[in-house]
Amino acid sequence: MIEKYKKHSALLGLCFTIFAGLFAFVTTWIVFSDQDLFMRVEANLWDLGVDTLGAFISAALYYGCMRQKGDGTSIFRALTVLVSAGFLSNSLMYLMQGMPEMSAYMFLFVLASKLIDLVMIYLFYRYIRASMELEGKLARWADKGIPVLLVLQILVLLSNIVHPVTFFIDDKGFYQATGISSIEDIYLIVASVITVILIVRSGSPRNQKVAALTFIFLPLINYLTTWGEFGNASQYGMVLMSLIIMYCLIFNYNSNKLASTQTELNMATEIQAGMLPSIFPAFPNREEFDIYASMDPAKEVGGDFYDFFMIDDDHLGVVIADVSGKGVPAALFMMISKTVVQNFAKLGISADEVLTRSNEALCTDNKTEMFVTTWIGILEISTGRMTCASAGHEYPVICHDGKFELFKDKHGFVLGGMEGARYREYELQFEKDDMIFVYTDGVPEATNQNNELFGTDRMVDALNTMEESDPKTVLEVVRSSVDRFVGGAEQFDDLTMVCLKYRGISNSDEE
Repeated sequence: MIEKYKKHSALLGLCFTIFAGLFAFVTTWIVFSDQDLFMRVEANLWDLGVDTLGAFISAALYYGCMRQKGDGTSIFRALTVLVSAGFLSNSLMYLMQGMPEMSAYMFLFVLASKLIDLVMIYLFYRYIRASMELEGKLARWADKGIPVLLVLQILVLLSNIVHPVTFFIDDKGFYQATGISSIEDIYLIVASVITVILIVRSGSPRNQKVAALTFIFLPLINYLTTWGEFGNASQYGMVLMSLIIMYCLIFNYNSNKLASTQTELNMATEIQAGMLPSIFPAFPNREEFDIYASMDPAKEVGGDFYDFFMIDDDHLGVVIADVSGKGVPAALFMMISKTVVQNFAKLGISADEVLTRSNEALCTDNKTEMFVTTWIGILEISTGRMTCASAGHEYPVICHDGKFELFKDKHGFVLGGMEGARYREYELQFEKDDMIFVYTDGVPEATNQNNELFGTDRMVDALNTMEESDPKTVLEVVRSSVDRFVGGAEQFDDLTMVCLKYRGISNSDEE
């Protein structure tokens, strides 16, 4: 829902910037086609041209950054929309000034233009805060103080509706400033000075700092050279130029940084995938069983893992687990957890003792307070007896006589969550062609666009639609069923599955 809203809001912003450009163009065309209007606004034709060109450039800039990702991107787009709104309001004011009958509308657009300036400075601060390394007491004070100053300044401007405090529209339809109009600049000066100091102090590269500072100094230079002329289109033109500079430098830097990060994530993905068994058939010389597994992380790297390994000639260990959280931290904890559990399992101890010792090891110096749900099964191949234990993991699904059913086993506490936790062991007896299917919560908690969960009932129903099959087919059927249910919704969690089929001991093996 949120992603859908963001997508529509981005398209609306693009539509507005295009509309602003078209409106400014139509306004200019109307002025040139009406002789009386042309004579009245002749001095502002240059401004009309700047408004038209600037609004169209704003639309192009907005379109260029629509697909950009990273810190502050949405704020940058909002700044571009505000610049377009500034050009649009300027065009309207040029048509209305000098027309007493339009004084009320003139007042509203002047007020809107001044409010745009205030919000623009605030959004610029938020953009710098998000995209550059701003730290320290001044930054924390600015986070609280600048919004308060913004609200107070807005109230001052809105008071002009009741009484001319800082400006008014005279009887001839022209803008006039009052004697105390300078109080409008208090917020702009304070916010600008604080932002400049934070930019200079930041740990960002020098070219980023220079690009950001143009947003403050280019409009200031224009203001001084035009003697503070109100409604001068070049003021927004300078702001637009600054946005273009920031787009070229800051976005380019961030894009290179993201590309570097993506390369590192790709390497982490390969390392993580290399730690999981991925060659199938996994044990081509063992006809007594067949096993297949898969893991699809929600991000480049995930916190789920599975494992299977021979403990000795007659015992197979199977593990599936889900680490709390996602991304790189979960992946690092996953690698530690996998190594710990496997090392204890290969000692030949019972399943419950494997979890007990693993929990003690993971609780030691666990400063991140991460934990992992784990299910382990140890199959005695010669008899089909599997001893299992669960540390808060999902219920397994058992297939007996061709029918899959959810097996509600006894859960212990998660690994790494609490020292001294104990775990209960239980037994499963497999007959020929029986199967066990284990998974992480990414399967039952897969969510469609209506925020409905796939659930364990749909999962078991999908399993029971098959005739006699092998473990690989089991996983493919469940995954395709999940994909059909989810539709176009984004994958929210890692999705990991393991299926083991017990084929039994052949007569030649028994002899």
